[in-house]
Amino acid sequence: MEVLDKIKAPVAAELEQFREAFRKTLYSDNPLLEQAVEHLLKAPGKQLRPLLVLLAARMVGEVNEKVIRVALALEMLHTASLVHDDVVDESDRRRGLPSVNALLSNQVAVLAGDFVLSKALECAAQTEDVRVVRYIAQLGQSLADGELLQLDSQDSEVLSEAVYFDIIGRKTASLFSLCARLGAMMAGGTEAEAERLAQYGKLIGICFQLRDDVFDYGTAEVGKPLGNDMKEGKLTLPTIYAVVHSDDASMRELALKVRRREASAEEMHQLMDFTVSQGGLEYARWHMKDMQGMADGLIDDTRNPSITEALHLLTAFVAERIL
Repeated sequence: MEVLDKIKAPVAAELEQFREAFRKTLYSDNPLLEQAVEHLLKAPGKQLRPLLVLLAARMVGEVNEKVIRVALALEMLHTASLVHDDVVDESDRRRGLPSVNALLSNQVAVLAGDFVLSKALECAAQTEDVRVVRYIAQLGQSLADGELLQLDSQDSEVLSEAVYFDIIGRKTASLFSLCARLGAMMAGGTEAEAERLAQYGKLIGICFQLRDDVFDYGTAEVGKPLGNDMKEGKLTLPTIYAVVHSDDASMRELALKVRRREASAEEMHQLMDFTVSQGGLEYARWHMKDMQGMADGLIDDTRNPSITEALHLLTAFVAERIL
Protein backbone atom coordinates (compact mmCIF):
# COMPACT_ATOMS: atom_id res chain seq x y z
CA MET A 1 0.00 0.00 0.00
CA GLU A 2 1.32 3.45 -0.94
CA VAL A 3 2.02 5.91 1.88
CA LEU A 4 -0.77 8.25 0.78
CA ASP A 5 -3.23 5.34 0.74
CA LYS A 6 -2.21 4.49 4.31
CA ILE A 7 -2.82 8.09 5.37
CA LYS A 8 -6.26 8.09 3.78
CA ALA A 9 -7.29 4.64 5.06
CA PRO A 10 -8.81 5.71 8.44
CA VAL A 11 -11.06 8.27 6.68
CA ALA A 12 -11.50 6.59 3.29
CA ALA A 13 -15.30 6.51 3.47
CA GLU A 14 -15.50 10.14 4.57
CA LEU A 15 -13.07 11.20 1.85
CA GLU A 16 -15.25 9.55 -0.77
CA GLN A 17 -18.25 11.36 0.67
CA PHE A 18 -16.31 14.61 0.32
CA ARG A 19 -15.40 13.89 -3.32
CA GLU A 20 -18.98 13.17 -4.31
CA ALA A 21 -20.17 16.35 -2.59
CA PHE A 22 -17.38 18.38 -4.21
CA ARG A 23 -18.42 17.40 -7.73
CA LYS A 24 -22.12 17.85 -6.97
CA THR A 25 -21.66 21.27 -5.37
CA LEU A 26 -19.66 22.64 -8.31
CA TYR A 27 -22.24 21.55 -10.89
CA SER A 28 -23.42 24.28 -13.25
CA ASP A 29 -25.61 24.22 -16.35
CA ASN A 30 -23.66 27.18 -17.75
CA PRO A 31 -21.61 25.73 -20.67
CA LEU A 32 -18.44 27.74 -20.03
CA LEU A 33 -18.54 27.14 -16.28
CA GLU A 34 -19.22 23.45 -16.84
CA GLN A 35 -16.20 23.24 -19.15
CA ALA A 36 -13.97 25.01 -16.63
CA VAL A 37 -15.18 22.90 -13.69
CA GLU A 38 -14.86 19.63 -15.59
CA HIS A 39 -11.32 20.59 -16.49
CA LEU A 40 -10.51 21.32 -12.83
CA LEU A 41 -11.95 17.97 -11.80
CA LYS A 42 -9.64 16.13 -14.21
CA ALA A 43 -6.69 16.90 -11.94
CA PRO A 44 -7.99 17.34 -8.39
CA GLY A 45 -4.55 16.92 -6.87
CA LYS A 46 -3.86 14.86 -3.77
CA GLN A 47 -6.56 16.69 -1.79
CA LEU A 48 -4.31 16.92 1.26
CA ARG A 49 -6.27 19.84 2.69
CA PRO A 50 -9.68 18.11 2.95
CA LEU A 51 -7.81 15.02 4.14
CA LEU A 52 -6.32 17.08 6.96
CA VAL A 53 -9.78 18.41 7.86
CA LEU A 54 -11.08 14.85 8.18
CA LEU A 55 -8.09 13.55 10.15
CA ALA A 56 -8.24 16.49 12.57
CA ALA A 57 -11.94 15.85 13.11
CA ARG A 58 -11.36 12.16 13.78
CA MET A 59 -8.54 12.96 16.18
CA VAL A 60 -10.99 14.67 18.55
CA GLY A 61 -14.39 13.26 17.52
CA GLU A 62 -16.34 12.08 14.50
CA VAL A 63 -16.84 13.36 10.99
CA ASN A 64 -20.27 14.96 10.67
CA GLU A 65 -22.00 17.04 8.00
CA LYS A 66 -20.43 20.25 9.30
CA VAL A 67 -16.97 18.74 8.94
CA ILE A 68 -17.76 17.83 5.31
CA ARG A 69 -19.06 21.35 4.64
CA VAL A 70 -15.85 22.83 6.07
CA ALA A 71 -13.72 20.49 3.94
CA LEU A 72 -15.67 21.58 0.87
CA ALA A 73 -15.37 25.27 1.68
CA LEU A 74 -11.62 25.12 2.22
CA GLU A 75 -10.85 23.03 -0.86
CA MET A 76 -13.02 25.28 -3.00
CA LEU A 77 -11.33 28.39 -1.65
CA HIS A 78 -7.98 26.77 -2.41
CA THR A 79 -9.11 25.81 -5.92
CA ALA A 80 -10.39 29.32 -6.64
CA SER A 81 -7.11 30.83 -5.45
CA LEU A 82 -5.13 28.56 -7.80
CA VAL A 83 -7.28 29.55 -10.77
CA HIS A 84 -6.81 33.23 -9.96
CA ASP A 85 -3.07 32.80 -9.24
CA ASP A 86 -2.54 31.27 -12.68
CA VAL A 87 -4.04 34.39 -14.24
CA VAL A 88 -1.89 36.68 -12.08
CA ASP A 89 1.27 34.65 -12.76
CA GLU A 90 0.42 34.13 -16.44
CA SER A 91 0.91 30.38 -15.89
CA ASP A 92 -0.14 27.99 -18.62
CA ARG A 93 0.19 24.71 -16.67
CA ARG A 94 -1.39 23.40 -13.49
CA ARG A 95 -1.00 19.85 -12.14
CA GLY A 96 0.37 18.62 -15.44
CA LEU A 97 -2.51 20.02 -17.50
CA PRO A 98 -3.19 23.35 -19.20
CA SER A 99 -4.38 25.95 -16.69
CA VAL A 100 -7.95 27.20 -17.04
CA ASN A 101 -6.75 30.53 -18.40
CA ALA A 102 -4.61 28.76 -21.01
CA LEU A 103 -7.40 26.37 -22.00
CA LEU A 104 -10.15 28.99 -22.17
CA SER A 105 -9.21 32.60 -21.42
CA ASN A 106 -8.26 34.95 -18.60
CA GLN A 107 -11.84 36.25 -18.51
CA VAL A 108 -13.33 32.78 -18.11
CA ALA A 109 -10.69 31.80 -15.54
CA VAL A 110 -11.36 34.85 -13.35
CA LEU A 111 -15.13 34.32 -13.47
CA ALA A 112 -14.82 30.57 -12.93
CA GLY A 113 -12.62 31.29 -9.92
CA ASP A 114 -15.24 33.69 -8.61
CA PHE A 115 -17.91 31.00 -9.05
CA VAL A 116 -15.89 28.45 -7.08
CA LEU A 117 -15.15 31.05 -4.40
CA SER A 118 -18.87 31.83 -4.03
CA LYS A 119 -19.52 28.11 -3.60
CA ALA A 120 -16.90 28.03 -0.86
CA LEU A 121 -18.72 30.78 1.02
CA GLU A 122 -22.03 28.98 0.52
CA CYS A 123 -20.59 25.79 2.05
CA ALA A 124 -19.20 27.79 4.97
CA ALA A 125 -22.64 29.32 5.57
CA GLN A 126 -24.24 25.86 5.50
CA THR A 127 -22.42 25.00 8.72
CA GLU A 128 -24.65 27.64 10.39
CA ASP A 129 -21.62 28.58 12.48
CA VAL A 130 -20.59 32.23 12.24
CA ARG A 131 -17.08 31.32 13.39
CA VAL A 132 -16.56 29.26 10.24
CA VAL A 133 -17.72 32.09 7.99
CA ARG A 134 -15.42 34.52 9.79
CA TYR A 135 -12.42 32.19 9.58
CA ILE A 136 -13.02 31.48 5.88
CA ALA A 137 -13.34 35.20 5.13
CA GLN A 138 -10.12 35.93 7.04
CA LEU A 139 -8.36 33.16 5.15
CA GLY A 140 -9.42 34.65 1.83
CA GLN A 141 -7.96 37.96 2.95
CA SER A 142 -4.74 36.25 4.02
CA LEU A 143 -4.33 34.47 0.69
CA ALA A 144 -4.85 37.71 -1.25
CA ASP A 145 -2.57 39.61 1.12
CA GLY A 146 0.16 37.01 0.64
CA GLU A 147 -0.13 37.16 -3.13
CA LEU A 148 0.04 40.96 -3.09
CA LEU A 149 3.05 40.85 -0.75
CA GLN A 150 4.72 38.47 -3.18
CA LEU A 151 4.00 40.78 -6.11
CA ASP A 152 5.31 43.76 -4.17
CA SER A 153 8.52 41.90 -3.26
CA GLN A 154 9.28 41.48 -6.96
CA ASP A 155 9.95 45.23 -7.15
CA SER A 156 12.26 45.15 -4.15
CA GLU A 157 16.05 44.87 -4.27
CA VAL A 158 16.06 43.31 -0.81
CA LEU A 159 16.46 39.52 -0.62
CA SER A 160 14.93 38.47 2.69
CA GLU A 161 14.18 35.10 4.25
CA ALA A 162 11.81 36.85 6.66
CA VAL A 163 9.71 38.20 3.79
CA TYR A 164 9.73 34.77 2.13
CA PHE A 165 8.41 33.07 5.28
CA ASP A 166 5.86 35.84 5.76
CA ILE A 167 4.52 35.20 2.26
CA ILE A 168 4.23 31.42 2.61
CA GLY A 169 2.79 31.88 6.08
CA ARG A 170 -0.05 33.98 4.68
CA LYS A 171 -0.61 31.66 1.73
CA THR A 172 0.20 27.94 2.04
CA ALA A 173 0.61 27.63 5.81
CA SER A 174 -2.52 29.59 6.73
CA LEU A 175 -4.69 27.27 4.64
CA PHE A 176 -3.27 24.06 6.13
CA SER A 177 -3.58 25.55 9.60
CA LEU A 178 -7.25 26.44 9.17
CA CYS A 179 -8.03 22.99 7.75
CA ALA A 180 -6.83 21.39 10.97
CA ARG A 181 -8.43 24.01 13.22
CA LEU A 182 -11.90 23.89 11.68
CA GLY A 183 -11.87 20.10 11.36
CA ALA A 184 -11.31 19.85 15.11
CA MET A 185 -13.81 22.60 15.91
CA MET A 186 -16.64 21.09 13.86
CA ALA A 187 -16.07 17.67 15.44
CA GLY A 188 -16.54 19.15 18.91
CA GLY A 189 -12.92 19.55 19.92
CA THR A 190 -11.89 21.93 22.67
CA GLU A 191 -10.25 25.27 21.93
CA ALA A 192 -6.91 23.86 23.11
CA GLU A 193 -7.24 20.84 20.82
CA ALA A 194 -8.14 23.01 17.86
CA GLU A 195 -5.22 25.36 18.53
CA ARG A 196 -2.74 22.49 18.83
CA LEU A 197 -3.91 20.97 15.55
CA ALA A 198 -3.85 24.40 13.90
CA GLN A 199 -0.18 24.77 14.86
CA TYR A 200 0.46 21.30 13.44
CA GLY A 201 -1.25 22.32 10.20
CA LYS A 202 0.80 25.51 9.97
CA LEU A 203 4.06 23.59 10.26
CA ILE A 204 3.22 20.99 7.63
CA GLY A 205 2.01 23.82 5.40
CA ILE A 206 5.46 25.38 5.59
CA CYS A 207 7.01 21.97 4.89
CA PHE A 208 4.72 21.55 1.89
CA GLN A 209 5.79 24.88 0.38
CA LEU A 210 9.48 24.29 1.03
CA ARG A 211 9.22 20.91 -0.65
CA ASP A 212 7.41 22.49 -3.59
CA ASP A 213 10.22 25.04 -3.90
CA VAL A 214 12.82 22.26 -3.96
CA PHE A 215 10.83 20.50 -6.70
CA ASP A 216 11.53 23.49 -8.92
CA TYR A 217 15.12 22.30 -9.16
CA GLY A 218 14.21 18.68 -9.87
CA THR A 219 12.26 17.05 -12.66
CA ALA A 220 9.16 18.23 -14.45
CA GLU A 221 7.33 15.01 -13.51
CA VAL A 222 5.66 16.65 -10.51
CA GLY A 223 3.18 18.58 -12.63
CA LYS A 224 5.23 21.73 -12.15
CA PRO A 225 7.57 22.78 -14.98
CA LEU A 226 11.27 22.85 -14.08
CA GLY A 227 12.35 26.36 -13.10
CA ASN A 228 8.77 27.62 -13.12
CA ASP A 229 9.21 29.83 -10.04
CA MET A 230 11.99 31.81 -11.68
CA LYS A 231 10.02 32.09 -14.92
CA GLU A 232 7.31 33.78 -12.83
CA GLY A 233 9.83 36.11 -11.17
CA LYS A 234 9.73 34.28 -7.83
CA LEU A 235 12.84 33.83 -5.71
CA THR A 236 12.31 31.06 -3.16
CA LEU A 237 14.28 30.10 -0.05
CA PRO A 238 17.06 28.05 -1.75
CA THR A 239 18.04 30.93 -4.05
CA ILE A 240 17.60 33.63 -1.40
CA TYR A 241 19.91 31.70 0.93
CA ALA A 242 22.51 31.03 -1.77
CA VAL A 243 22.69 34.65 -2.92
CA VAL A 244 22.56 36.29 0.52
CA HIS A 245 25.33 34.04 1.87
CA SER A 246 27.60 34.61 -1.10
CA ASP A 247 29.94 37.49 -1.95
CA ASP A 248 29.17 37.09 -5.66
CA ALA A 249 27.69 40.46 -6.63
CA SER A 250 26.98 39.24 -10.16
CA MET A 251 24.68 36.52 -8.81
CA ARG A 252 22.82 39.05 -6.71
CA GLU A 253 22.27 41.20 -9.78
CA LEU A 254 21.18 38.14 -11.72
CA ALA A 255 18.69 37.23 -8.97
CA LEU A 256 17.16 40.71 -9.14
CA LYS A 257 17.02 40.40 -12.91
CA VAL A 258 15.12 37.13 -12.54
CA ARG A 259 12.76 38.80 -10.08
CA ARG A 260 12.05 41.54 -12.63
CA ARG A 261 11.34 38.80 -15.21
CA GLU A 262 14.09 40.13 -17.45
CA ALA A 263 16.39 37.08 -17.34
CA SER A 264 16.86 34.70 -20.23
CA ALA A 265 16.39 30.94 -19.89
CA GLU A 266 20.18 30.53 -19.89
CA GLU A 267 20.56 33.06 -17.08
CA MET A 268 17.85 31.37 -15.00
CA HIS A 269 19.64 28.03 -15.36
CA GLN A 270 22.85 29.75 -14.34
CA LEU A 271 21.21 31.02 -11.15
CA MET A 272 19.71 27.59 -10.47
CA ASP A 273 23.12 25.95 -10.83
CA PHE A 274 24.61 28.56 -8.50
CA THR A 275 21.86 27.89 -5.94
CA VAL A 276 22.60 24.17 -5.96
CA SER A 277 26.37 24.68 -5.72
CA GLN A 278 25.97 27.05 -2.74
CA GLY A 279 23.92 24.57 -0.71
CA GLY A 280 20.55 26.28 -1.18
CA LEU A 281 18.64 23.00 -1.51
CA GLU A 282 20.30 21.50 1.56
CA TYR A 283 19.37 24.62 3.52
CA ALA A 284 15.71 24.33 2.51
CA ARG A 285 15.73 20.62 3.37
CA TRP A 286 17.20 21.44 6.80
CA HIS A 287 14.28 23.78 7.43
CA MET A 288 11.85 21.07 6.31
CA LYS A 289 13.34 18.57 8.75
CA ASP A 290 13.13 21.13 11.54
CA MET A 291 9.46 21.86 10.81
CA GLN A 292 8.75 18.15 10.42
CA GLY A 293 10.14 17.43 13.88
CA MET A 294 8.10 20.21 15.49
CA ALA A 295 4.93 19.06 13.71
CA ASP A 296 5.39 15.47 14.87
CA GLY A 297 5.86 16.76 18.41
CA LEU A 298 2.40 18.34 18.33
CA ILE A 299 0.61 15.06 17.56
CA ASP A 300 -1.07 13.66 20.68
CA ASP A 301 0.06 10.03 20.65
CA THR A 302 -2.39 9.16 23.43
CA ARG A 303 -5.40 9.60 21.11
CA ASN A 304 -6.90 7.43 18.35
CA PRO A 305 -3.99 5.17 17.26
CA SER A 306 -4.98 4.92 13.59
CA ILE A 307 -5.39 8.69 13.28
CA THR A 308 -2.18 9.34 15.18
CA GLU A 309 -0.29 7.07 12.79
CA ALA A 310 -1.94 8.73 9.79
CA LEU A 311 -0.89 12.21 10.98
CA HIS A 312 2.72 11.10 11.51
CA LEU A 313 2.69 9.58 8.03
CA LEU A 314 1.19 12.80 6.65
CA THR A 315 3.99 14.84 8.19
CA ALA A 316 6.61 12.59 6.62
CA PHE A 317 4.79 12.52 3.29
CA VAL A 318 4.57 16.30 3.04
CA ALA A 319 8.26 16.79 3.91
CA GLU A 320 9.68 13.83 2.01
CA ARG A 321 7.29 13.30 -0.93
CA ILE A 322 8.79 12.51 -4.29
CA LEU A 323 5.78 13.73 -6.30
